[in-house]
Amino acid sequence: MTAFTVALVLVVAAAGLLRWRRPAWYWLTFGVVLAALRVAFRYASVMDACGLTVPPSRWRLALARVANRPVPESRAPRILRLRPTRTGLVLRLKLRPGQDAFDVSAATDRLRHSFGMYGVTSRELRSGVVELRMTGYDVLQRVQMPATVDRAPMRIPVALREDGAIHYRDYRTVPHGLTLGATESGKSVYQRNLVAGLAAQDVALVGIDCKQGVELFPLARRFSALADNPDAALDLLEALVTHMEDIYQLIRAQQRISVNVPDAEIAADIWDLPADLRPVPVVVLVDEVAELALFASKEEEKRRDRIITALVRLAQLGRASGIYLEICGQRFGSELGKGITMLRAQLTGRTAHRVNDEASANMAFGDIAPDAVLAAIQIPTETPGIAVTGDSSGGWARIRAPHTSLRQAVNICNRHADRTPDLPALAAFRPAVAPLPSARVPLSKTAPATA
Repeated sequence: MTAFTVALVLVVAAAGLLRWRRPAWYWLTFGVVLAALRVAFRYASVMDACGLTVPPSRWRLALARVANRPVPESRAPRILRLRPTRTGLVLRLKLRPGQDAFDVSAATDRLRHSFGMYGVTSRELRSGVVELRMTGYDVLQRVQMPATVDRAPMRIPVALREDGAIHYRDYRTVPHGLTLGATESGKSVYQRNLVAGLAAQDVALVGIDCKQGVELFPLARRFSALADNPDAALDLLEALVTHMEDIYQLIRAQQRISVNVPDAEIAADIWDLPADLRPVPVVVLVDEVAELALFASKEEEKRRDRIITALVRLAQLGRASGIYLEICGQRFGSELGKGITMLRAQLTGRTAHRVNDEASANMAFGDIAPDAVLAAIQIPTETPGIAVTGDSSGGWARIRAPHTSLRQAVNICNRHADRTPDLPALAAFRPAVAPLPSARVPLSKTAPATA
């Protein structure tokens, strides 16, 4: 056996071991080259087999007839760019006349099998240009977020999408969100990633945890206000409504609308105010929202109506004042009483983890992305953390947040405890926490006194 044969066997064995144990490393070392070669050599035949070619134009047929040449072959979409990524390939195509982006989208599953990729998704970039994102392995099996991500104010990277892209929670674009999921579906881990991402930004966190505070109170050092029961939640929400009204008065006082004020200087929300006058934005996290809507007596029913009314007002009017809602629960349907569907209609961002029935998935996506309902109910039990996310545009994708333990989230919140703003309107709900222990260590040890 020659040295070349031994080296070849070792390389093949190493590639097989990496593909089994570390698919991400295999992709970066071997997979990306093999996949690029497959796409380059199979492209024309695969496009023809998938019905993504167009017959030759009339002028090409006429030219071939005049020149006495064979009939030209059908043409596939032209490749504009082939770019490798850490999870797959990105193929940008220029469609031929007569082709539509829907044709490519309908053929993604056939393209996946033909090119030997794990997944293929398509999206239209502009008229006549389609982008195919191909993943070389299951990126959701072991989530590894990139070392560098695009960070911006109120824009948090919280999960990884099935096409290898990062899923962001952008409050400036989608102010309010709803997260549903059954027990042990990974909903709490998603919430911890959200809090951990917000902790490093200049934002006030307000929490309502009706599980007696077991989810949010360990993170109390980074929260400006917390409530752990429906009675305290009612007072907190009404204080937030008052805080919202005060911010609107500030915006109105700073508008100074006259014929001499340029349009760009007229403030309509807190982001148009000068930095020295801009109030700190507030993110309200509500865990187990159904507990706020349940009642067993007339007094509890009155309290419930006031809570839902306050939430609806915050959802309808809170964006311009910098108040954003993040509502989590297991179910959020009309059986919780009046006002629930009105509140749900204001929650644009929808995320559904594993649910126990189709009705729960319909509560999240039935009114915005019906195609996502089937994907939500097919999430297996043994893969906690996988979720389906969608918005009012009708698009949806499968995502999975990296596992973050409660200890890790607590450490992040403690590290950024100095960023916790003090809101006078919510001072009564500020959690009482002990000061962090000093990290200083004495340089010398004092000797005990001797007689």
